[in-house]
Amino acid sequence: MRFLIVRTEIRTAADTDIAAAWAGGGQLRDETTTPEPRRQVVHAEDRDAALLLARALASVGAVRAGRHRVKVLPVEEPNPGQLYRWGGS
Repeated sequence: MRFLIVRTEIRTAADTDIAAAWAGGGQLRDETTTPEPRRQVVHAEDRDAALLLARALASVGAVRAGRHRVKVLPVEEPNPGQLYRWGGS
C-alpha cells in the first residue's frame, strides 16, 4: 500500500469558535471541506518508509514549534483498468 506524508500549517481558532464547538458538540475543523494548507507532500511505497519520512519531516523547526503538523495518509491501490482524471476533466 502506498502512503502520502503531508506537512500542513495548523490553522488557529478563535476562542469563541472553540467554545461554540464544545457547547454544540460539533467539530471545530472538518478536513474534508476545508483542509489545512499544505507545505510539503511526499509519497512512500510502504509503511516503514512512510514512517521514516514522517519522522524526518517532524524534525523541522515549524513542526517542533507547533506551527505545522505531519500527517501520514494511506492511499488505496487503484483498480486495474480504472482511469484517473486529474483536474476534473
